[in-house]
Amino acid sequence: MMAAETARKDPFAGALDGAANLPGVALPWLAALREEARGHYAASGLPTVKVEDWKYTNLNRLGRIGFAPDANLSPVKVDTVPVGSTLSAEAHLAVLVNGRFRPDLSSLPEDDTGLEIAGLADLLERAPDALQPVLGRIANGGSMPLVALNTALWQDGLVIRFKPGVEIEKPVHVVSIGTAGDTPRLFHPRLLILAEENSGGCVLESHVGVGDGVYFSNAVLEVAVEPGATLRHYKLQNEHPAAFHIAAAKARLASTARYESFVLQVGARLARNEIHTHLGGEGIDCRLAGAYLLRGNQHGDNTTFIDHAAPDSTSHEVYKGVLDDNARGVFQGKILVRKDAQKTDGHQLNKALMLSRGAEIDSKPELEIYADDVKCSHGATAGEIDEDALFYLRSRGIDAHTARGLLVEAFVGEAIDEIEDDAARTAFRNVVDGWLTEGKPDGPKNGD
Repeated sequence: MMAAETARKDPFAGALDGAANLPGVALPWLAALREEARGHYAASGLPTVKVEDWKYTNLNRLGRIGFAPDANLSPVKVDTVPVGSTLSAEAHLAVLVNGRFRPDLSSLPEDDTGLEIAGLADLLERAPDALQPVLGRIANGGSMPLVALNTALWQDGLVIRFKPGVEIEKPVHVVSIGTAGDTPRLFHPRLLILAEENSGGCVLESHVGVGDGVYFSNAVLEVAVEPGATLRHYKLQNEHPAAFHIAAAKARLASTARYESFVLQVGARLARNEIHTHLGGEGIDCRLAGAYLLRGNQHGDNTTFIDHAAPDSTSHEVYKGVLDDNARGVFQGKILVRKDAQKTDGHQLNKALMLSRGAEIDSKPELEIYADDVKCSHGATAGEIDEDALFYLRSRGIDAHTARGLLVEAFVGEAIDEIEDDAARTAFRNVVDGWLTEGKPDGPKNGD
């Protein structure tokens, strides 16, 4: 009775009834996966602030808009994407438009270099059972309603596979373009990244918007990093200012795997980036870093969960935020150390810089430890620009706007320095420079 009532009231429940023509509908294993996901979403519905993980991010305005599913391939060209809105890097290019893979806009490797890039729907048609062991097995949506909604309704996406024993030097750049006309659009991109045993590679993501319509990108990423593999994964969320972006990434890391993640959020009206990593073997190195630069009435949520489930692994996490005007930032980071995860080394840090009196930050760092031989720490701070540092720069003839911009750049740079790849680090610095150029980080003034 509760599930039925939730479904009647939920703004997205009606979309579950029109899922008969989705890719893979004839595959028993995928049909069962989608049906299970429909049940999960119907039972819980759109998260509310009464749910602990969503207490700082209110989705009421998202539910009132009335999104329609994107039904057609939009006639978008890559050159219509605003200059500077994506990461700038020399890379293999894979383009999604409203969640659908567009090979005509992409530039993929022509030969078998140890790298496979394919559209999700196309791969299911060519090799119906190839993805059964992984698709929906890492991120199943049982406790994450919007992951369940994505699983039930995705129409396409992308699969990136780094083959065993091969290290790919050239990055893969996934550009996800959102667009809508007069009707607000909803789409569900689904990405899989498979770094097989002893492989190595780098994946960039740029999420951007074209045009002025309102859209909602509900993205899900599943990552498998097998023994001895290394995956560097860097994401830019720079959606249209009227857009909504909710993304969940779940990564499964095997023994001696290495996973590096960096996320920069600067776009969207409301955005949430959620990362869960499961450290299921020994000798794993997991590094999560990110930055969020928000102004106006933007709302940006960064939620992370690192699960140390086996001994002798390391996690390192640094997130830094800059908030101006009436923007609101959220950081929720949890490290779980299970009973058998002895010799865990886990560290977490979140810092926020407030540039106006109207800005707000909600920070919730957590450690939950059941092992006794560990080294773990966490911390969170929030404050204004250092007036002594500002005075120092002003005293050397630097104007106020430039001085504040230099201090903001240095503050965010501490997080960007966590990126190991030189080209990616430069690309993110360029985005930060663009954000600073667009606004005037004046900060709080006396009497405000």
